[in-house]
Amino acid sequence: QIFHTMDAAAEAPSLKSVCLRSLKRTYDTFLSNINAPVPDDKESHKAKIAAKIVGEYKHVKDLPPPNQQRRRPGQKGPEPAAKKPKIEDADDETTAPPESSATTLSGSSVSDVIADLTLSGQRNALTNPSTSSLITYTPQGREVVTSQAQARLALAHYQQQQLKPVWHAPWKLKSVISGHLGWVRSIAFEPGNEWFCTGSADRTIKLWDLASGQLKITLTGHVATIRGLVVSNRHNYLFSCGEDKMIRCWDLEQNKSIRHYHGHLSGVYCIAMHPKLDVLVTGGRDNTVRVWDIRTKAEVHVLKGHTNAVTCLSTQASDPQIISGCEDSTVRLWDLGMGKAMSTLTNHKRGVRALQVHPTEFTFASASPDNIKKWKFPHGDFISNFSGHNSIINALALNQDNVLVSGADNGTLTFWDWTSGYPFQKSETIVQPGSLESEAGIFAMQYDLSGTRLITGEADKTIKIYHEDPNATPETHPIEKTWRPGKERK
Repeated sequence: QIFHTMDAAAEAPSLKSVCLRSLKRTYDTFLSNINAPVPDDKESHKAKIAAKIVGEYKHVKDLPPPNQQRRRPGQKGPEPAAKKPKIEDADDETTAPPESSATTLSGSSVSDVIADLTLSGQRNALTNPSTSSLITYTPQGREVVTSQAQARLALAHYQQQQLKPVWHAPWKLKSVISGHLGWVRSIAFEPGNEWFCTGSADRTIKLWDLASGQLKITLTGHVATIRGLVVSNRHNYLFSCGEDKMIRCWDLEQNKSIRHYHGHLSGVYCIAMHPKLDVLVTGGRDNTVRVWDIRTKAEVHVLKGHTNAVTCLSTQASDPQIISGCEDSTVRLWDLGMGKAMSTLTNHKRGVRALQVHPTEFTFASASPDNIKKWKFPHGDFISNFSGHNSIINALALNQDNVLVSGADNGTLTFWDWTSGYPFQKSETIVQPGSLESEAGIFAMQYDLSGTRLITGEADKTIKIYHEDPNATPETHPIEKTWRPGKERK
């Protein structure tokens, strides 16, 4: 009986042969209709169209009824019957649109007109694709009838207004602070705007008085380069991260480290604090973004998806609440509640090392050696490029006056007008006497809370403070009249 059982086990087919036999039978069974098209399901197609109409045309599906056409100036006779005026040609003066249309198109709210034209164009394409006119409704309920040519003119006028550079005073070096013994890699400001702190490759954190530039205190505890700093705006805490895999919480009343956050498998390159929640966000060389509860030290989320070191982070109160930039040339927008990515932006061709969220607009910028790109929340819609700073950009800063500044590895600073992308000033940092020229690199920068002073941390181990030139005027520093936005911006 034992030998019989062994023979039966030896004769049993292997799992691989059984799977291959099953696959062959399935292939032979369905070989005859393998290329046959899937029959159309009318009910599914009808449900798809209905869902698309609700999703895309919900706001313009039911428009308010048009008012009666008003009489033109000088027109006599009774009030004409209510019907839509028809325009044969945009250039024909005898068939010009009503005055309300001209007033709306040439007024200050051009963006509202463009939005109305876009929505009404979708509605018009559904109802009457063959017509050449657009029908829009103003907030007052009046009907505006315009041709496609006038819509294009209004859009061009709107774009021209958007691309016109705004004059900003140039910035110049005010003072230099020395004290660190290594590269200054991170800067953070206190919510009261009285002092700021810097982290360096000498493994120390130094707190400086903003008004006088005097050193207040030095914090030690890290055993490697300090790559990120952030000061809480609700607690008396300072958070730091470094290449020693450590994330530390410092009590600014006792001036000592009170908490450690363990979890990263390699160096931690960036850190950010949520503006509303007691949540800390860090990113590092282990390709992850980690979310921490600052009270319990618990790891709330491990956000995975990047394929290289995470180099920069930003947070905001509204979704997406976390934005991360990575050396894999992508920018990811994360849903904090779900713990997963909402969008992945792949427009960059090189690694992203800096992010900057606009303080008032729902937009942000990302920096890479190929370009600085401007995006729109919440889905990361691309807006424009800031071209001209051809170097490895390590830091971005933006103030309330829409002055964006970028600092690079070769020590160059470029100041941009945020609205138009016009680079109104390009300068190079001045290295500290005794330093090598190759040490003219800018690793960190940040405006103070008033937006009137710019602090940079550099490779010559110094901290430099910049401010606007008080004697500059539009006559002494005019905007280049020959400047035009690049083709990629249009």
